[in-house]
Amino acid sequence: MAARPARAWQRMLSGRRLDLLDPTPVDIEIGDIAHGLAFVARWNGQTQGDWPYSVAEHSLLVEEIFARMHPECDPRWRLGALLHDAPEYVIGDMISPVKAALGPDYRLMDQRLTAVIHQRFGLPAQLPATIKKRIKDADRVSARLEAVSIAGFSETEARRLFPIPEAHRLPGLEIALRPPAQTRQAYLARFAQLIDLIDAARK
Repeated sequence: MAARPARAWQRMLSGRRLDLLDPTPVDIEIGDIAHGLAFVARWNGQTQGDWPYSVAEHSLLVEEIFARMHPECDPRWRLGALLHDAPEYVIGDMISPVKAALGPDYRLMDQRLTAVIHQRFGLPAQLPATIKKRIKDADRVSARLEAVSIAGFSETEARRLFPIPEAHRLPGLEIALRPPAQTRQAYLARFAQLIDLIDAARK
């Protein structure tokens, strides 16, 4: 008897069944994304404080940084910044050394999920290269701040591992630590605000 193929789908709290190897936009719900990201810890959980620093919290910070660096940007790209780590709601947050060790399979799964998430919310499957670079720049600013604020890195280590232009050291940025339920709600609220901005820009 032939062996059954390994299960590649996950049942989401919304009731959706998401196939990780062949995802489709209709299986994507923002509530599932917000919930999952609010419970996924950045830095493998090796952060200071009484609450884990979640991917949802990180995503909110990256969107804020991106918006401050590019205040006139199309709100669609701000939504892209908020969703930049959205696939991690089902595949988790891997630190860079682990991603490198896993090789192309993890990267392809991430790319497939990113494409259908974008399509679900009206973004191009692949963001323009210039926008991706700007979001990556904001992501690096966030990583630098997180590294020294809550992840135990010295300034010297962070400067070497997460180099950013001096002009990107934005004043007033803070790391927020709060219960996952609060972060989930904040993520959903920001998503709704950005959708409203996108809809208004189309009128």
